[in-house]
Amino acid sequence: MKTYYDPEDLKKFGKIGEFQKSMADKFFDYYGEVFKEGALTAREKSLIALAVAHAVQCPYCIDAYTVDSMEKGCDEEQMMEAVHVAAAIRGGASLVHSTQMMNKVKEISM
Repeated sequence: MKTYYDPEDLKKFGKIGEFQKSMADKFFDYYGEVFKEGALTAREKSLIALAVAHAVQCPYCIDAYTVDSMEKGCDEEQMMEAVHVAAAIRGGASLVHSTQMMNKVKEISM
């Protein structure tokens, strides 16, 4: 079955420099630094990446960080909890903007 997002395209990510090598090199250098062990473990960073992948709705990232999280010892419950954290933040971000609507309604109603 053909889909809009071809899972095989994820394997091509490393080739994004084909059209702009210098920028891709800079990105991959940065990306590599970000995911190194630091104040957060590689496992923690992978769970964060998985949650963010869901928040930004990137199917390639979801696939990549599901695998990465499992390889780093995360279980299904931990991964789903991370996704729920992302969903709660995303939902909350939408709801907090309702204050703009509420302010406008009050302004118009006065």
